[in-house]
Amino acid sequence: MRTAPDRSPTTPASSARQDPRWWWGFAVYAVVALVHVILLAVDSPLTYPTKLALMPALILAAAWSLRRTRWGVAHNLLVAALLFSWFGDGAAFFFPFFDDELPMMLLSFGLAHACYIALFWRHLAVRRLPWWSAVYVVWWLVLIIVLWPLLGALAVGVTVYGLVLGGTAAAATRCNPAVVVGAVFFLASDTTLAFRLFVPGTPDWAGVAVMVTYTIGQGLIAFGVARHLRGVRAR
Repeated sequence: MRTAPDRSPTTPASSARQDPRWWWGFAVYAVVALVHVILLAVDSPLTYPTKLALMPALILAAAWSLRRTRWGVAHNLLVAALLFSWFGDGAAFFFPFFDDELPMMLLSFGLAHACYIALFWRHLAVRRLPWWSAVYVVWWLVLIIVLWPLLGALAVGVTVYGLVLGGTAAAATRCNPAVVVGAVFFLASDTTLAFRLFVPGTPDWAGVAVMVTYTIGQGLIAFGVARHLRGVRAR
């Protein structure tokens, strides 16, 4: 009896694992981020438009990297976090009816961090919460003690936002190294931004530092999430 040769079709799972081009979208995002930072440093009028292009570029990068995986809650949380981050980046553009963009920026990024916490804690954890994650509690306490006299009416909002931001960094410690490091850069970005917004005499280069650390942080987080989901969701 003749037996047909074993030619099992490539499944989406194995295709996802073997795709050597899955990371290309992140290279495109890195170029967009670099262009934005350079334009910011030279005070170009194109700075704001390129800032608004950051998160769409990262969403497309994540979608490209995950295109051959089974879409699930974790994928939705990642996209939601990046979308809320986009709203935060462009608060003045998306919410022009508010006189002050800062409250909507804090709200948008607060929702983004809530999505990240749920994603890291429920879907990406590869270890228990390490003891050294307590450093983020210390970070939050020091930040609020230093800034509280300068915050005015935003004191409660910034305190809550700082708690959520620290929670994101702490939850990230349970994930792969790219996510851990990305969360640290995100934390550094928002810490620098807080000093730039509320502390008089903060140097002008702090604005560039905010965006350098922000773009690296968001990129590493999305890359780490995609790498994890490609391994888990493709099985």
